[in-house]
Amino acid sequence: MRFEITRLDDVDGTAVDSTVVDAASVNRIVQQAAATGTRIYIRPAESPAS
Repeated sequence: MRFEITRLDDVDGTAVDSTVVDAASVNRIVQQAAATGTRIYIRPAESPAS
């Protein structure tokens, strides 16, 4: 499964940038965000149409 992780602006919460990662990378990214105080939003990535 893949997830879209969006980094949010510290002041107003608007989306700054986003990336799509595999499930194995989510934990590492969440830990990095927690350590640096970065606000993030995580949601399942849309799967491509087949």
